[in-house]
Amino acid sequence: MRTRIAPAGLMFLAITSIGWGFNWPVTKFLLSELPPLTLRGVTGVVGALLLAALAMIRGHSLKVPSNIWPRLVIASVLNVAGWMVLMGLALLWLPASEAALIAYTMPVWASIIAWPVLGEQPTWLRTIGLAMAFAGLAAIMGGNGIAASEAKLPGIIMALVGAFGFALGTVFSKKYPIYLPPITAAAWQIGIGCLPVSIAGLALETTHLEQVTPFGWVLLFYSTVVQFCIAYVSWFAALSRLPASVAAIGTMAVPVIGVVASALALHEPLGAGQIAALIFTLAAVALATRG
Repeated sequence: MRTRIAPAGLMFLAITSIGWGFNWPVTKFLLSELPPLTLRGVTGVVGALLLAALAMIRGHSLKVPSNIWPRLVIASVLNVAGWMVLMGLALLWLPASEAALIAYTMPVWASIIAWPVLGEQPTWLRTIGLAMAFAGLAAIMGGNGIAASEAKLPGIIMALVGAFGFALGTVFSKKYPIYLPPITAAAWQIGIGCLPVSIAGLALETTHLEQVTPFGWVLLFYSTVVQFCIAYVSWFAALSRLPASVAAIGTMAVPVIGVVASALALHEPLGAGQIAALIFTLAAVALATRG
């Protein structure tokens, strides 16, 4: 039977894709001023505290039922901690555009896992949409000329492992829902996922805040408020309203936004391949969300 696609879910998915897409070049730039674990962990903890404050202002309880804690911690590790660490480190070896497109092999893993675990058998439209999405990624690869060289291999492996982990977390969250308001759920997951990352960063890395430029502080605000507070809340809200495979395929817009934004902001390659990728990916999202 065809699953009904909730319009609100698509709206939240669009907000997520835009917020995360622009964050790729933002993070790449910030890594020139701050070390990776400190950058990803501390901004996440601050974002979680802001979300907790917002939840309390809105009258939402931050209390977590005892039976929810195990799934909350597992989801935090897969959806936040693993993704933050692995993608942050991958950017040390890869351009933002290449890291983004490798990271968003995530939908194929999510679709594969969701079939046996959730019984979300792919429809023809979603299958075609997935194929078109990867045609878009192939176009980006052709435009950027990715070479899996020895120098880039650590970044490629980290991005792929992070993508699989996030896909597993996506399906896990659908199989074992976290029955909390979206803002509360996001605050806890981001906080639990980023706290150990920030502790490791502060313990192992050397941070020179005096070297952060005024523009860097503006981007830190974006990374904290938009990426963590707005985009993550929107992602959890979308995931609660959409099939896992649709939500995952819908995020295929993220690497295209990331590639275009990286080309404009960081002067990374942008040519016919990237334009073709935009067309393929938007078509893929349209097909997947109708299926």
